[in-house]
Formats: sequence, C-alpha cells, structure tokens
Amino acid sequence: MTATTAAPTAPTPAASAGGGLRQSVRDSLTVAKRNLIRMLRIPEVVVFGLFQPIMFVVLFSYVFGGSINLPGAGLDPGLYREFLMAGIFAQTVTFATAGAGAGIAEDMHKGLIDRFRSLPMARGAVLTGRTLADLVQTGLTLIVLALVALLVGWRTHENGLRVLAGFGLLLLLGYAFTWIGALIGLTVRTPEAATSGGLIWLFPLTFISNAFVPSQNMPTVLRHFAEWNPFSATVQACRELFGNLPPNYPVPEAWPMQHPGWASLIWSILIIAFFRTLAVRKYKSATG
Repeated sequence: MTATTAAPTAPTPAASAGGGLRQSVRDSLTVAKRNLIRMLRIPEVVVFGLFQPIMFVVLFSYVFGGSINLPGAGLDPGLYREFLMAGIFAQTVTFATAGAGAGIAEDMHKGLIDRFRSLPMARGAVLTGRTLADLVQTGLTLIVLALVALLVGWRTHENGLRVLAGFGLLLLLGYAFTWIGALIGLTVRTPEAATSGGLIWLFPLTFISNAFVPSQNMPTVLRHFAEWNPFSATVQACRELFGNLPPNYPVPEAWPMQHPGWASLIWSILIIAFFRTLAVRKYKSATG
C-alpha cells in the first residue's frame, strides 16, 4: 500500500493575523528608522522648526503678557506666562502636521512611494513609520521648548505623573494631527502645496481656541467653536495637569472644558481612526 500524502495545513486565522501584525510592526519601525536617519542627516530642518515656537514663547510672554486680562488673575504677566505655555506646547505639536505632509509629498514627488508600494510590505507601514518618526521629532521639540519655558518663568504645580500625563496628551494630539498631514501629503502634487495646505487650516483652529486668550470673552459663535475645539480640550487638560490655571479662573460649562482630559483623549483617538483610514486608502491609489 502506498502512503497517502497529507495535504498541507492552512494557517489558522489567528496565526495569519499574528504574522500580519508582526510584519506591520516590523515594517513600520523600519520606515520610521529610515526617516529618523534622514532627519539626523538634515539637522537644520529640526533646528529651524524650533525657532517659531521659541519666538511665540518670547513674544507672548514679554510683549503681550502684561496686556491680557485673565479672569480671576487680572493683568499678571507671571500667571499669564503659565497660562500661555500649554497653548504654545499644543500649537507646536499640531504644527508638525505641515512637516508630515511635506515629507510624504516629497516622497511622492520623487517616486519613493511607488517603490515602497511595489515591495512586499504591510499596508499602511510607510505612513505609520513616517508618523512615528514625526512623533519622535515632536517629542524632542517639546523637550527643548519646555526648557525654554522654564527659562522664562514657567513652572508646574502638580506631581510628576500628572505633568507626564499632560505631555502624553500633547504627543497624542500631535500624532493624531500628523495623520491629517499624511492625507494632505498624499493628496497634493508638490511639497510646497503640502506645507501650505497643512498650515492654512491650522491657524484658525489654534487661534479660535483657549490657547492664547480665555474663550469667555469671545463672540457667542466663536466661543462655542473654541470650547468644542479638540485643540482647546488638550490645552485645558494640560493646564489642569500642570497646575497652570489661575486660582479663581472660571471654567466654561461646555462638557469638553469640564472634562478636558477625557475630551482630549476621545478627540485624538477619533482623529487617528478617521484620518488613518482615509490616508491608507489614499496611499493604495495615489500616484507620484
């Protein structure tokens, strides 16, 4: 009798899913390493990226600080400086959107995206790796900016875990916004257009918020927009976690302002889920 040859066993769904997840993580980290090496070889990009937030810190602290009336604090430059810093931190991490979009648009323009897409890589690994590299750069920028803020008089008044939680929310918001930048970079034709497209909508989003001035004195429509702005929720959460709210500061009654930590977390997760889905879908069909 001849022995029958057993048919090859098909991989179980769990094994396939595990292999797919491992490959996705491995490919994403490889692309992230590639982008970090690229950043190290062009350090002026990182250095110039620090100039704008540092200028905002100095200008708002010393030029406008004594002219802005904070509810519960009045015209106190020291209290305003502490009130301001969470807004500057949040603005810095969200403005990384433009850099993410320009980087992906440049890869598209040079044909790198088409080369990556022809390789046996996990779907979305190129974009995930790019956004992770941008997250590392954003974290380094925050460290430098926090040191500058300490030099101009910013202080925290809560324990270390709460302060770290505040910076964690900032990094999560920045990571969420880099996915918006990724979608913009895949949609436009040139890096210059990606930079413009990544900034033009950020200015109203960051300035119609509680980042630089209290929202209580805004016109009704703008006040409601500011209070439900995901940017404002993160700023408010950081002020509470850093202990940077003036002693008698009246917190607005809108739900995101009453529960800013949860609002910031929910907004960031929703933005990541929505724009990552759109960006990966666009990546599959985009052409350089």
